[in-house]
Amino acid sequence: MKTQQIETFVVPVLPSKQVEDSTWKLDTMGYTIVKVTTDDGITGIGWTYDVGGAAIRSIIESYIAPIVSGRSPFETETIWQDCVSRLRGVGRKGLTFCALSIVDIALWDIKAKSVGLPLYRLLGGSESNIPIYGSGGWTSYDRNELVKEVTEIASIGYRRIKIKVGVEKGQRPQEDVERVRLVRKELGHDIDLMIDANNAWDPITAMRVAHGVENCGLYFFEEPVIADDLTGLASLRARTRVPIATGEHEYTKYGARDLIVNKAADVIQMDASKCGGITEWLKIAAIAQAWNLPVAPHAMHALHMHLVSAAPNGVTLEYLFMHEEANEQLFINPPVPAGGFLRIPDKPGLGLELNEVSVRKLDVK
Repeated sequence: MKTQQIETFVVPVLPSKQVEDSTWKLDTMGYTIVKVTTDDGITGIGWTYDVGGAAIRSIIESYIAPIVSGRSPFETETIWQDCVSRLRGVGRKGLTFCALSIVDIALWDIKAKSVGLPLYRLLGGSESNIPIYGSGGWTSYDRNELVKEVTEIASIGYRRIKIKVGVEKGQRPQEDVERVRLVRKELGHDIDLMIDANNAWDPITAMRVAHGVENCGLYFFEEPVIADDLTGLASLRARTRVPIATGEHEYTKYGARDLIVNKAADVIQMDASKCGGITEWLKIAAIAQAWNLPVAPHAMHALHMHLVSAAPNGVTLEYLFMHEEANEQLFINPPVPAGGFLRIPDKPGLGLELNEVSVRKLDVK
């Protein structure tokens, strides 16, 4: 079996409502998708975010496809190394690794399909019902809208909920503290509460917020400072009782290693659709396990459900409600959480089928 065709699609999906976090207004929640087809007709898919999608497509078509074409999809390790060797001079993070990641994901999808197993089973996992948290609570909401959304999320069975902090681009940290306290009061203490600052603050401001919410019993405080500020993260982590989570904007096993050895995180959140694909994510999870740290990957629940199942230190998934429209348009019967859990479909591979009519129609050439 050899790879024969590699197609890439850039499919922006406009959200039905405009919301903001601490850094930007979410104007698109679509995907960049790759489809790999073998000479015996097996197809695999991989996907990442649509921001920078044109560049991702160009990298795949110009550099990665020539390396992958005509090779066995079972050669994921050597293909990964060959791609990195070719591209490391122009990108060891960012869009280059998004491109590599989704091709790698598609190859793993093919491998699992070719042996007739769901991916999590191929990777050694056994649990098919994975805990998942509801993610929303945008900074553009007023307090009433915030409370309304989190109580609705709780009412449909979620036992873990994450909200955004960094109101008005991080300029009102005391307002954030009061919003978090309000949400905790409304939810009570039977539901795990997480907050996500999306890189909003410097370490001093983040410290003030952390101290202001320490009595809220937070599950974690995500990306309190810019992802590259390892010393700032480490300083904050050493001075607060609130667990620090990060990794969404980090890449490769080396990035995970640096977070861990610098004592900058309690929870590792590397995203397989960006950090280097499944091949690299498995190594990241193993490194985190060696330090007895949990992994809770960022977004992309339909991909990460397999990886969390297979990782002994995988603890939870993120369900980003703003991706629902893209999932419904671009996939056929995508898995949907129920009662705070996501059940992995009993299908070979990722268990996810592209809606090719919709994808090809919406593709931005």
